[in-house]
Amino acid sequence: MSERTERTNQKQRTRDAILDGARRLMSRGESVTVAAAAAEHGISRATAYRYFSDPQALALEAGLATLVPPYEDVISGTTDLRTRLAAIVAAMIRLTLENEAAFRQYLSHAVTATDGSGSRGARRVGYMKRALGELPHDLSSAQAADLVASLSAVAGVEGLVALTDVAGRDSVAAGRLLGEIADAILTRYLGPASI
Repeated sequence: MSERTERTNQKQRTRDAILDGARRLMSRGESVTVAAAAAEHGISRATAYRYFSDPQALALEAGLATLVPPYEDVISGTTDLRTRLAAIVAAMIRLTLENEAAFRQYLSHAVTATDGSGSRGARRVGYMKRALGELPHDLSSAQAADLVASLSAVAGVEGLVALTDVAGRDSVAAGRLLGEIADAILTRYLGPASI
């Protein structure tokens, strides 16, 4: 494993530990602060504030993170890259539709943060990158990055907001359209679905 990959993995583990700390605080009915969430896992206050500077953003993300199904559940039964990525996108679209109000609240906070805390966990990106690392493909690293970026645009609340708030579609139509857009992206990079 490269040093860069290990560093990225360590950052994700630290972020996940802080989120877990926030969930532990919430489960005990305690107030969520960045320092208290970090202390749950022995993470310093200074380190924690590099990941989350706003306790509200931390609490919102911690709550949403519990809703994301485990990677293994999402990809269950898939054997090729196209099908695996399609399953990831479908799961994220479904999650967004089922929890639209919570995702909108989190998105609103993330995009209006004035302290630079607009960075988000991006589990969809992590799931897609993991799939690309597990299964063979002929994509260059640049193509793989573009594929993940393109699918990410439709696999979350941002695409839903564009279709419902901007284009005036209802949630059912938006879900269908997001799936069709994802299929077109997958076809562009990986070819048509096998029948």
